[in-house]
Amino acid sequence: MSLTIAQLNAAAPAEAVALLDGIYEHSPWIAERALAARPFRSLAHLKHALVKAVAAASADEQLGLIRAHPELAGKAMVSKTLTAESTNEQSKAGLTDCTPAEFAKIQQLNADYNAKFGFPFILAVRGPRGTGLAKREIIDTFERRLFNHPAFELGEALRNIHRIAEIRLDDKFGADITLGNDVWDWQEALSVHTDPGYAEKGQLTVTYLTDAHRACAAQISGLMRDCGFDSVHIDAVGNVVGRYEGATPDAKALLTGSHYDTVRNGGKYDGRLGIFVPMACVRELKRQGRRLPFAFEVVGFAEEEGQRYKATFLGSGALIGHFDQRWLDQKDADGITMREAMQHAGLKQEDIPKIQRDPARYLGFVEVHIEQGPVLTELDLPLGIVTAINGGVRYVGEVIGTASHAGTTPMDRRRDAAAAVAELILYTEQRAAKDGDSVGTVGMLEVPSGSINVVPGLCKFSLDMRAPNNAQRDALTADVLAELKAICARRGVRYEIEESMRASAAPSAPAWQQRWEKAVDALGIPLFRMPSGAGHDAMKLHEVMPQAMLFVRGINSGISHNPLESSTNDDIQLAVEAFQHLLDNLAAEQAH
Repeated sequence: MSLTIAQLNAAAPAEAVALLDGIYEHSPWIAERALAARPFRSLAHLKHALVKAVAAASADEQLGLIRAHPELAGKAMVSKTLTAESTNEQSKAGLTDCTPAEFAKIQQLNADYNAKFGFPFILAVRGPRGTGLAKREIIDTFERRLFNHPAFELGEALRNIHRIAEIRLDDKFGADITLGNDVWDWQEALSVHTDPGYAEKGQLTVTYLTDAHRACAAQISGLMRDCGFDSVHIDAVGNVVGRYEGATPDAKALLTGSHYDTVRNGGKYDGRLGIFVPMACVRELKRQGRRLPFAFEVVGFAEEEGQRYKATFLGSGALIGHFDQRWLDQKDADGITMREAMQHAGLKQEDIPKIQRDPARYLGFVEVHIEQGPVLTELDLPLGIVTAINGGVRYVGEVIGTASHAGTTPMDRRRDAAAAVAELILYTEQRAAKDGDSVGTVGMLEVPSGSINVVPGLCKFSLDMRAPNNAQRDALTADVLAELKAICARRGVRYEIEESMRASAAPSAPAWQQRWEKAVDALGIPLFRMPSGAGHDAMKLHEVMPQAMLFVRGINSGISHNPLESSTNDDIQLAVEAFQHLLDNLAAEQAH
């Protein structure tokens, strides 16, 4: 019989601590402190209270918690003195059945890790799906994390302990994570399609209108039909469009979705999570035989990343009438024009104008997306409310000095182009940090024809500056450009700079942001509001209708555009439930 939140809330203090025994390895103090937050509104609320108890603990207590955990495939496993929970977890990951070579490898890694960090390596070996990691994945993670900074690795150890505790709580409370598991599985199944040249390397790359891209579209279409959408089609630019009609034929629609293309050697969740989460919602509505007072339209956007052609947001842009016909003449690396690629895919360019949406027929646009950053994971929060998608401006420039002999040119006579750009990089870093949520990056840096014994006479660089609103972005930009001018004047060098991109910020519509907040609050999760530093399809829809986004925590430090990008079944489950709350609340609003 599974434990319930009601039982935990009603239990006497000592009994409640006993009910949570074994959740955190040999550390009953965590439950004792977390129980002060009773009554718990949900299992998610309990999990967060436990996390907060650890976060508020002393450094010695946190270190003691880490050291209370056994080594993977270590002495405790060999001597069979592991707790029942640890035995179960290590067994599911196959660690109780290592070959002699695997066992020796893990033992050496344990020794190296302990020598560097002074505590055992902690990994939630049941993994993001809860079914157990493969031994190869465990060893690869072990080797990768050996290179982390000690302060970061301590945080990573605690995050893995919380994941271990989460899975144990799911077992104890009989948590239903079916929706999270299904969405996780759908993403895994879609990731089998990848472009030639990458499949052989085991890498995920899906660029616009390749065979892999079209296979993804076909798979998403089939899944939409299985979920019970009333109509499914692939439109003139390759967007996959599923529509679940409202209770009345003339009802307005709520629009949602994200992109299914990827960057090269990317992750499985960027974009795709925002397609599958609402699809799970439609499947549940269909199973219940339920119609909403509005239609629900889910779009898998064909292109957002700009990888094959220099045409970002092609899929969402086409929906608002922003398809640039000049894109059709662009060529990819193999010389294939976009026009030829569309013809090969059976798409009719003359139909592109027909897919433009009438904003008057829509209530708004919402998007679920993996965070693509470390903020939520460092705060141990599963969901975040997006306040705005940052506006950005990019430049490419060069500083021109004088190339001269590195040995014979005195330090006070140099016209060093690279040193001027180095000074600019440090200023950009410091200036962006003053705003708290602005960012500034010099991502490309080059000294053409540089030599070890020559003072650089030329240095090429890029600038990328972003902020949650245009005024903040422009103030940052003005300060950085003014500093560039001052640096060059002081150093006796000159510069040339050209703006290469400018995108306006897309603040969330207050009413829609509040709808996400109400939905997340209903789950018993603390509200955390944050800007999005990355661009999203919602930026395009923002131009014609109100929009708001929900972020889902990523694991592995929230890394994205990387094969390590992932999320857990629990966090995805919460995202689906939040979307269901949003739909229910919106239905109640429409009914009044």
